[in-house]
Amino acid sequence: MALTFHGNGDPVTASALLAEAERYGAHVTVLAVGTWLDEHPGIARRILDGGHDLGNHTLHHLDINSMSEAEARGEIAGCAERLRRLTGSIGSWFRPSRTPTASPLVERLAREAGYPHVLSYDVDSLDFTSPGASAVARKVLAEIREGSVVSLHFGYDDTVAALPVVLEELDRRGLSAVTTTELFS
Repeated sequence: MALTFHGNGDPVTASALLAEAERYGAHVTVLAVGTWLDEHPGIARRILDGGHDLGNHTLHHLDINSMSEAEARGEIAGCAERLRRLTGSIGSWFRPSRTPTASPLVERLAREAGYPHVLSYDVDSLDFTSPGASAVARKVLAEIREGSVVSLHFGYDDTVAALPVVLEELDRRGLSAVTTTELFS
């Protein structure tokens, strides 16, 4: 199963989440917001150097499915340009912002921009609502199955505190957290 993180928020919290995942031998997928990469350019290398996937989560994290074609294209291309500048690659993964699934238009635009994979998720942790670490862990563990893709966020202390509980229980169930590249290959 894959733990995927919306790349935005405090880079200290992001680094803590990455370190916690690595402590358990887990690899995650980070879908970064382009403006976040502008503010914290070193985080892109940190993610990749940790053995994690790094992909595109739009430039400004706005509701991409409600945008015009030109606006949506700009959101995808803007983040892709930042990824290429910082890492030499746009990455393989695109996740639409503010929605679990891409509209057909957004999916087409992502593929035209060079993304072979448009990523959705089947488990929403709701960590962005700050319900407490135990609520985040309970929600994820109640819904996760082999092959699941979980949506989590950088920038929330609840997520950092919930991650060890989730990873320990996954191990107990014989599941491991892998990158989306590993999950889908």
